[in-house]
Amino acid sequence: MSDSTAPGVTTRKLTRPQAVWITLIASMTVASAALSFATGPSRAQGDSLPGAFELAPTQASGIRAIIDAVQIEPGRWDGIVIHHSGAMQGSGASIGRQHEAQGIRGLGYHMVIGNGHGAPDGEAFVGYRWQQQLPGAHLAGTMPQDEKNRKIGICLVGDGDTKPFTDDQMSTLAALVRELQSALDIPDQAVTLHRDLADSTTSPGRLFPTARFRRTLAAQ
Repeated sequence: MSDSTAPGVTTRKLTRPQAVWITLIASMTVASAALSFATGPSRAQGDSLPGAFELAPTQASGIRAIIDAVQIEPGRWDGIVIHHSGAMQGSGASIGRQHEAQGIRGLGYHMVIGNGHGAPDGEAFVGYRWQQQLPGAHLAGTMPQDEKNRKIGICLVGDGDTKPFTDDQMSTLAALVRELQSALDIPDQAVTLHRDLADSTTSPGRLFPTARFRRTLAAQ
């Protein structure tokens, strides 16, 4: 059998401890490669947001699809809370990234309605908490956690303390709330503004058209 060692190359027998360490390092390298293959490339901050989908607000079937797309346990939800984002520009995805930066797992609201600055005006963005029927992370105040967990959170992109919401936003909000009320048997008095439940906030802002919104719900 010919010697495979190239001419001029000196070989040295490994000690037992050296052989053990080399074997261990090789095993760890293989395991790491296998794990990377199984899980895929690592994600940048914000890319880990759970899935969401957007629905055209002008289509009644689109609004209804928000409800029809999920299985809802009887009695799972008993109220709806209206919020604003507090910023004039944004989307469901950008708000979700902000929430992650605050230590919240993805978008804390169940739904977000765009204002044309960052997301189409009046478009409903449905977050993973609604898709998976999970509690929101959107309520301040002293309400017991088990009660908070039964409230659906809807956020209007914008700052209702400085500028009114758009007509398309309000139209989508009314249609969405009516459908949720009808499907979940939620009475008008259980549709509340965030500021009505928490003294620490003015959300959805002093310019939110409360009276007009209440009349719209009552006329359904």
